[in-house]
Amino acid sequence: MNAPTNFAIIDLTAIAHNVAALKARLGPGTELWAVVKANAYGHGAIPVARAALEAGASRLAVARIREGVELRRAGIDAPILVMGYHLPSEAEAAVAYDLIMTVNDEVFARALDLQARDAGKRAVVHVKVDTGMGRFGRLPDDLMPFLESLASFRHLRVEGLWTHFATADEADKTFTRQQFVLFRNTAFLARNRFDIPILHAANSAAILDLPETYLDAARPGIAIYGLYPSDEVSADAGLRPALTLVSHVGRVRTLPPGASVSYGRTFIAQAHTRVALLPIGYGDGIHRLLSNRGQALIRGRRAPIIGRVCMDNMMVDVTHIEGVQEGDEAVLIGRQGDEAISAEEVAAWAETINYEVTTSLLPRVVRMHTSSTSASPW
Repeated sequence: MNAPTNFAIIDLTAIAHNVAALKARLGPGTELWAVVKANAYGHGAIPVARAALEAGASRLAVARIREGVELRRAGIDAPILVMGYHLPSEAEAAVAYDLIMTVNDEVFARALDLQARDAGKRAVVHVKVDTGMGRFGRLPDDLMPFLESLASFRHLRVEGLWTHFATADEADKTFTRQQFVLFRNTAFLARNRFDIPILHAANSAAILDLPETYLDAARPGIAIYGLYPSDEVSADAGLRPALTLVSHVGRVRTLPPGASVSYGRTFIAQAHTRVALLPIGYGDGIHRLLSNRGQALIRGRRAPIIGRVCMDNMMVDVTHIEGVQEGDEAVLIGRQGDEAISAEEVAAWAETINYEVTTSLLPRVVRMHTSSTSASPW
């Protein structure tokens, strides 16, 4: 089959480069666990996981049990940490696929213990400590009683404690340092009583800016995809963006003055306007907020999006670009010629963050994974 209408090129060489760069930054005393949740932030979980492991990642981390099962069914046997909430009914799959679960309540712990007993296994678990995110995990004052409770389950083994930073991607690291001190002190008290070999806290932003938080392992997410967590963190890691998003020109025609484009007639041509149709829209993961503000690259030049982004299509103004014709490639994220549109630029247009830009890409956008550096416009 020839190239699809809309596709994302994922440069696995860039993924490997980023993992190696972050691993070098961490040093030999800290393992790198690649976070591949949400379909590897839209990049394709299975190929990215393999590339990350080959580049030196020790483990993988996901948010859902289903994500871990998908990796196991693909033949990936590396340790996989599940970081999110899960129902007791999911304990059977967790045990069957040897996933390392984050356990934060006795109900799930009991279900996991029973499944492990029936399977003749001892399930490995981690406990999250809520030091300031306020969403998931045990509060520090409650950690010791909870660990006492877990110790009563004969088929569970607590391997690790972890926390997550709320503001590590901001210039002011005060609260992050407060979180870290609270976690470190709480975890060391727990270690005085229980055998817990692994502590982990650092996310991408902390890896870039806060080496004191590295501990036994670190969990980079956005950075392994070549994207920085914000413009307030150090950008000296030499990261390479891995994703290029491509569509094609589906039709070109000239509209007369007064003609309108798309729903709501939010664009009215003031002069003869040459308009190109791109068959990609919010049904593919393009944010509707890009209407009348985003851009695409066609023939190496920027073409403004005009009118509202539709579910399956959007229109761009190519009046100033000579020779545009049906079948031309249109780059929405990535480089074309001397021009480039970054995920961060798209995020600014969409009033969001680069995480959401790539994670929003839906299954209709075909992922094309390559290990050839020449295949990636970046």
